[in-house]
Amino acid sequence: MDEREFYGILGYIKISPYRTNTLKTIGNELKIPSEIAKELDVRTSQVSAALHDLKEKKLVVCVNEDARKGRLYKCTQLGLEIMEKL
Repeated sequence: MDEREFYGILGYIKISPYRTNTLKTIGNELKIPSEIAKELDVRTSQVSAALHDLKEKKLVVCVNEDARKGRLYKCTQLGLEIMEKL
């Protein structure tokens, strides 16, 4: 990924406080959406929307995609690099 692409993604994340805070809350841990929502004091639906956006940009990954409940998310290497700039 070139620098221009990297900063484009960084700007996209910074525009939304939900995306920014969701990424920061996951950090180096494995978290389920309800944990993130509780920590941020927002609705789970808002976290789910942010996670969807972060997954599209390859910043987070669901490690147990087949689970209906209790899906665990973690940051990718790119996600961790973006998080350092926030």
